[in-house]
Amino acid sequence: MSNLQKAIVVTEIGQPAVLITNQPIPHPGPNQVQLKVAVAGLNPHDQKMRDVGMFVTDGSLPQVLANDVVGVVTQLGANVSDYKVGDRVVSHARMGSWTEPQSSEPGLQEYALANVGAMARIPPGVSDDEAATLPINVMPSVVALYRVLGIPAPWTEAAAGFDYAGTTLLIIGGGSNNGRFGVQIAKLAGVGRIVVVGGDQAELRSYGATHVLDRHGGSEAVLARIRAVVGDDLVYAYDTVNDPAGQTLGLNALSSRKKGVMARLVPTGPVDEARVVGKEAGFELRDAIGMSVYQKDEALAFWERLPGYLESGQIKPLKYVVKEFSAASVNEVLNAYRDGKPVTKTHIHF
Repeated sequence: MSNLQKAIVVTEIGQPAVLITNQPIPHPGPNQVQLKVAVAGLNPHDQKMRDVGMFVTDGSLPQVLANDVVGVVTQLGANVSDYKVGDRVVSHARMGSWTEPQSSEPGLQEYALANVGAMARIPPGVSDDEAATLPINVMPSVVALYRVLGIPAPWTEAAAGFDYAGTTLLIIGGGSNNGRFGVQIAKLAGVGRIVVVGGDQAELRSYGATHVLDRHGGSEAVLARIRAVVGDDLVYAYDTVNDPAGQTLGLNALSSRKKGVMARLVPTGPVDEARVVGKEAGFELRDAIGMSVYQKDEALAFWERLPGYLESGQIKPLKYVVKEFSAASVNEVLNAYRDGKPVTKTHIHF
């Protein structure tokens, strides 16, 4: 067997991704497995990695793309006892140079390493592609809700004393993949009122949303719709889509008489607090970085339970399309993200 493999990589920021044939085949260290990759899922940040160097440093080039990885275990590293060669698994890979020793590797290569703390066995009845819709889109919501907002994860001791049924959560960006999984993660915990701005009403209600609000008409109109549902009682909000200028919507929806908190995904930056009005009790804006390699407690607990959640239907995969393993296919998808065109979650097949 050759020690080299094919991979699709960024070799120069701002240039198309290219196919190379001399990428070293990695071998697992402790608490890792080697995967023969079957599916690699692309996401919007892959375009930003290619075009503007998000999460990439010069020292990390050439950079393999795709953080949603599904494959079959082909080698076991030391201390791995819960997996065996031949297992079908889904892995949450690192982003670019956001890494530390023994983190899972991106998927646009024939073989990749997966860390035991950032992977799960795929149960029968769940396809490779269904599993590949999860990692980079579900983990930010796990972190945002159960760590950043402080809503206890349902598997923790704190869950026994928390009033989930009496809790309201606002999710902004129901049409995004993070928003879709945000609804599911809230429902998984038993949050009683899940209010979502944007997205398909029937789809989001099937995931557990109790209210789905029109995102059109300007921020004042949307805020009025939110307030008509939550009144002045909202203390938890999660913005999955907006830049800092748009994040004032969720902050203004928070209660004035109770201190509220909003979790946001990247991009981050200062918010114009002069546009956030009436917060007599104050508010907090917190960043959520949903990477399994950094949020190890939440990640390990979630990945261990994921097969059961998939089998029970408590976590539902998203829609996807399939393309062949080629640089042309990858660049076509990334160009569509760049140009603001509608993109269905796209999986590259080997």
